[in-house]
Amino acid sequence: MDDDRYGSDVLSGDWRSQGVKKVRQVPLERDMVLEDPDSGWAGAVVGLEAGNVSLEDWKGRTRAFPFTGQFLLEGELVTLGRPQAPVGRSGGARPAAGSTGGAAVPAGRIGAAPAVRHASDGGRLRTASGSFAVEQQRARVALPSRIMVEGRHDAELVEKVWGADLRVEGVVVEYLEGVDNLAEVLDEFRPSRDRRVGVLVDHLVPGSKESRFADAVMRGKWGAHVLVVGHPFVDVWQSVKPSRLGLTEWPTIPRSIEWKKGILQHLGWPADEQADVARAWQRILGQVRTFADLEPQLLGRVEELIDFVTEPKA
Repeated sequence: MDDDRYGSDVLSGDWRSQGVKKVRQVPLERDMVLEDPDSGWAGAVVGLEAGNVSLEDWKGRTRAFPFTGQFLLEGELVTLGRPQAPVGRSGGARPAAGSTGGAAVPAGRIGAAPAVRHASDGGRLRTASGSFAVEQQRARVALPSRIMVEGRHDAELVEKVWGADLRVEGVVVEYLEGVDNLAEVLDEFRPSRDRRVGVLVDHLVPGSKESRFADAVMRGKWGAHVLVVGHPFVDVWQSVKPSRLGLTEWPTIPRSIEWKKGILQHLGWPADEQADVARAWQRILGQVRTFADLEPQLLGRVEELIDFVTEPKA
């Protein structure tokens, strides 16, 4: 008789891993922002030596943690894989973060912050923007409408907080490399009722260069199908709440000093070359986890643009 009344051996197979969530492994990269979940220490990767990874916080303080440990990367628990390029300092100078200018970012570094479950919502997932996450749904085919932002940093910030929502809606975000190019881009894109364009502009205050460009576009031939909104900050960096960097407020930089360089000097961070600006932005962006880390002047404008480009056809 072949029937086994007691079934198969319960200890056979990989029984220890059943029901255990696997932790993703990511290659270690220089300037990757990690957090030690036990101590709460967060900082950028500045070195790997003797089996320890060194994390430098925004004040320039450094602590070493076992390379084999687990870390939080943009809110996700991960383990570290061997780096594909050197991560330590060389000759006192830091290698560039990417290969195409100061805003370049290594592939795979930027993505939407992971959704989080909240007990107060009955365990439902919420995205970084605060919306309820749509689970087990593939991203939609991209809509013909677009959201356009001034620069790469703006695009990366929007992706991190609203990326999950935008993929559900099928909205693509593009960056202009400056509002000065907006009219030319619109002439090429040719907006229509079915091809709307929402534009997010930095420093959109009365009398600014940006406000003049925005007014001209809204009065122009594409104005009926374009919405230009903006925040009052000199740069999108300021839309990150200063408390996330240990500041009470963002410093005021004299007009005679380039704004980002002045910010880095105030923080005591390297500010000698464009690559320093790129690395600084990664550190700032690494402190953004949800919409709660951003100023409301930006939040409302992005939500307004999403509503505009996804408005159902009449």
